[in-house]
Amino acid sequence: MADQDPVFQIQRIYLKESSLEQPNSPAILLEQEAPTVDIQLGVEGSPVADGIFEVTVTATVHTKIKDKTVFLVEAKQAGIFEIRNLDEEQMGQIMGIACPQIVYPYLRGNVADLVQRGGFPPVHLTEINFQAMFEQQRAQAAAAAAPAESLPQ
Repeated sequence: MADQDPVFQIQRIYLKESSLEQPNSPAILLEQEAPTVDIQLGVEGSPVADGIFEVTVTATVHTKIKDKTVFLVEAKQAGIFEIRNLDEEQMGQIMGIACPQIVYPYLRGNVADLVQRGGFPPVHLTEINFQAMFEQQRAQAAAAAAPAESLPQ
């Protein structure tokens, strides 16, 4: 019976990818106007092996003055997790809520460090409620599926 106990273990957390672009430097650095900042986040999960999954949290930070880019940072922080003996509902919650909550603080630190190393004040990504984000994505998926199901056959 012990083989059927739920298993959830962190195997590894790592920076999968990062980039910093400053396409308009050095001229843009002389601008006095405050830049606008656009931050996009994403979460992806995929199987790696039997009972082993990778969850990746991606952040894109794009700062602009007028229509010119000051800097663009893209970073992917990932974790490898052993997850076994969970039903589909629990599996979705672990992959969509628990794993991103573990990975995200590492992403926040790496983005702030990368921006600062680029010569800018660090950008601190805000805390994210991954449960609310997960529930919103499920609601959107259900709404998108509903019209297709209601079409006459």
